[in-house]
Amino acid sequence: MRRQQGMALITVLLVVAVVTVISAGIINRQQVSIRSSANQLHVRQALQYAMGGEVLAKAILQRDFNQGNTSKPVDHLGERWAKLNKPFALDEGGLLQIQIIDLTSRFNLNSLVRNEQVDKAAVAQFRRLLLSLQLNAAYTERLIDWIDADDQPSGGYGAEDNQYLLDPPAYRAANREFTDVSELRLILEMTQKDYQLLLPYVTALPADATLNINTASARILTTLADGISYSTAQGLVAARGAEGYSDPAAIEAQLGGMKLESQARAVGSRYFQVITDVTVGDRRQVLRSNLYRGADGKVFVLSRDLGQGALMPVVVEEEQE
Repeated sequence: MRRQQGMALITVLLVVAVVTVISAGIINRQQVSIRSSANQLHVRQALQYAMGGEVLAKAILQRDFNQGNTSKPVDHLGERWAKLNKPFALDEGGLLQIQIIDLTSRFNLNSLVRNEQVDKAAVAQFRRLLLSLQLNAAYTERLIDWIDADDQPSGGYGAEDNQYLLDPPAYRAANREFTDVSELRLILEMTQKDYQLLLPYVTALPADATLNINTASARILTTLADGISYSTAQGLVAARGAEGYSDPAAIEAQLGGMKLESQARAVGSRYFQVITDVTVGDRRQVLRSNLYRGADGKVFVLSRDLGQGALMPVVVEEEQE
């Protein structure tokens, strides 16, 4: 009798143990499912907030145009679009931060070759930029070869298909304009360190895009001609004042009539990049949107990128001289 009672007790304990294990598994799966659903919700919310940040940036840029001189627009770093530093608090407890960058404040890589011809002024400007950053001057010829349509290496340091086909994995020169500055990583012997040094100072726009002298950094201004020191460039930045230069020729006047040798210059901007950084729960979403503002002030999205990092670091330029 006692033996039967013992067996019954063991059976009951085994049943309880099995039920407990099954219940624990069900509860664990439910918790995983709940967390997964919450994560998916946060991801979707973050993406929608990021898209909302893009819409807000478009509205700010269009209003900036409408509030200025629409026949001769001037864009400078004192305007609202350039000073969006305060993050927005979200209802879910997250944060939305927006940064608008004037892409025409940088050297345009595609200006090196225009209408299938090497632009000597832009080449000279880019060489000065490389010198300023203490980078290999050979990059100039390699960038030209990346853009131009022929398969003949430029100068003594150029690189065409023959060089790139030797790399593992093999690839070819693009023989077209840069579509994104990240293509620089494909240039022969371009290191990650050199790429990071160049990144804040270059952009990839149509070859005829102009350089906005009102938003260009002092380092970029030193590249406009031989003999412009960093301290002189800082003076050019200070001379912009609160409203910026109203005429591209004003900078030449500031330099005493010095002849400039660079890509074409302007005082307004057409191309911008909006970086929207959103945090919802434990999810983070960064959206980079390249925008174009037309002559009528309307703003269009050219491209979106969800795969890059967070807000661009502010360029800190150390005095060179």
